[in-house]
Amino acid sequence: MSEAGAETEGSFEALLATIAARLLGEPAAAFDACIADALSRLVQFLEVERSVFAVVDPDGVLRSTHAAAVSGVTPFPVERTVGDDVPWIFEQLNKQRVPVIVSSASDLPPEATVDAETFRVFAVRSVAVFPIVAGDRLLGAFSFGATQKERPWPRPLVERIRLISEIFAAALLRREHEARLREALGELEMLRERLQLENDYLRQRSVHAEGFEDIVGESQALRSVLFHVEQVAPTDTTVLLLGETGTGKELIARAIHARSARRDRTLVTVNCAALSPTLIESELFGHEKGAFTGAVARKIGRFELASGSTLFLDEVGEIPLGLQAKLLRVLQEGEFERLGSSATHKVDVRVIAASNRDLAAAAREGSFRPDLYYRLGVFPIRVPPLRARKEDIPLLVWYVLGQLGGTLGKKIERVPGVAMDRLLGYDWPGNVRELRNVLERAVILSPGPVLLLEEVIGDTRMAAAPTTGGGSVRPLVEVEREHILRVMESCDWRVRGPGSAAKLLGINASTLYSRMKKLGIRRSTAMPDHRPRT
Repeated sequence: MSEAGAETEGSFEALLATIAARLLGEPAAAFDACIADALSRLVQFLEVERSVFAVVDPDGVLRSTHAAAVSGVTPFPVERTVGDDVPWIFEQLNKQRVPVIVSSASDLPPEATVDAETFRVFAVRSVAVFPIVAGDRLLGAFSFGATQKERPWPRPLVERIRLISEIFAAALLRREHEARLREALGELEMLRERLQLENDYLRQRSVHAEGFEDIVGESQALRSVLFHVEQVAPTDTTVLLLGETGTGKELIARAIHARSARRDRTLVTVNCAALSPTLIESELFGHEKGAFTGAVARKIGRFELASGSTLFLDEVGEIPLGLQAKLLRVLQEGEFERLGSSATHKVDVRVIAASNRDLAAAAREGSFRPDLYYRLGVFPIRVPPLRARKEDIPLLVWYVLGQLGGTLGKKIERVPGVAMDRLLGYDWPGNVRELRNVLERAVILSPGPVLLLEEVIGDTRMAAAPTTGGGSVRPLVEVEREHILRVMESCDWRVRGPGSAAKLLGINASTLYSRMKKLGIRRSTAMPDHRPRT
């Protein structure tokens, strides 16, 4: 590849997207084929003759597992102890965790005699070796070798290739975690008791996931999420939480922080959707006095505030495209400048991001930077919607009722079976947040210690549980549209403010506007936009 070709950002991003899509999107069983395909593509793109992929085994030995080479060149042998072939290079990877670049065999130091002999045996003229790292663990390494002529490795090219190491790290972690998860779920399936739906029994049980005091449930979908939380929390790896509004992504972020080495510092949270595009840069990075109209004093941004701790960027997909490059830089280099200043500030921040948007689609469409998406998505965790873990609903109901009993001063002692069936039969487009709102209204309307849902069913448009006898099931979009219409009518079409539709539904006003536009919901033109209220 020519130097100009190496600098072609679009071509590299396309290659990066292809490799990431395969490694992170296909089943774990396809891992070997995906690695082999990635090495072949990279050999062709970089115009080198040979590539090797190696993994550190449980004994700390670096062994080659995959290799690729152009026609006429013998690939490096697999299942070979790479650390014995190039001990000096392996030592540098272990100590420094940075790429080892050898543009010429003559550049090797005198003590690298074994490495020099390996270069001679395999006709290596130049090589670039990249570590695969997750937190403080060296997972493996991959290399590109030139056998026909010596070649330089420009720094911009090296920095781009390092992005691939993050994708490889995520793929290796995913394979490792899925293997552990299968084992854990197998043991769990043997040990877990069938969930009992009888109300008195549920009230006496612990409703929290073990070790996660703020997270309620015991479904396999939730346990899968918590397993990944336990695995990634001790590292400093960036985590991307994906899922619908109201699923509890912030609770998951707090659980990750609470299990990290940074837990003694306060978790700093930023809701990117709640800030206007003109204020979000100042909120994240701070500003100097006089940086803009109204900047009467210097302000420290959230990144500085979170230095040494964790920063939770909720709804990260709402960050303006023009600001995403600055966010990428602070994630990559730990550096930024305040608004109105040219002084560079260094921070040590672990970032957890969350979004209810399809960021992969946004990256393809150009509304979200692909390089920022890959940087944020090193370790993605998808938080399941409530409809995917309905066995947790009875536990959540009693947990929420216990909280409401204290705040509303009204204790609910019994939930009739019919009421619980209705709660189980609804699809909960607003997830746990909507469940809490429905229960709060029901508690207020219930005259005694028995929960009554009849008065609120008309507002929530709850559907009966689907039957297995072939009964018809209404489309989720139709149910959601009618649900929003009912709520809008009940609050006189107020979207924002106290008693508004957004408050009743438990979602952001901007999210409600977006859903109304998508579902074609608008107030009748025959009805005035504003009516006097008493």
